[in-house]
Amino acid sequence: VQLVESGGGLVQSGGSLRLSCVASGSFFRVNDVTWNRQAPGKQRELVAKITRAGLTVYSDSVKGRFTVSRDDAKNSVDLQMGSLKPEDTGTYYCHADIQINRNYEFEYEGQGTLVTVSS
Repeated sequence: VQLVESGGGLVQSGGSLRLSCVASGSFFRVNDVTWNRQAPGKQRELVAKITRAGLTVYSDSVKGRFTVSRDDAKNSVDLQMGSLKPEDTGTYYCHADIQINRNYEFEYEGQGTLVTVSS
């Protein structure tokens, strides 16, 4: 099983980016998925989470600016980021709880995608 993030890049303050996380390999289904980020010199923090049922949670710092969504047919979760600020700069990681079969669930994380917001 592999998680791959994409969509990062350099954007000006106020701009938008859309990150994608796609799960591939042999598994039963993708359950809860979390987007975390880590800025240089800082601890990793939760940005957004979407459950299997589609319930969403956002950090206060991104609420109203970011939207997380999922497409279970494609095994993908997107993070639409708007009104970006320099403090949104960091490496964004996708973390997923994936059921390998009906009895076992494991945690996986992608390699991260870098987002840089210039002022």
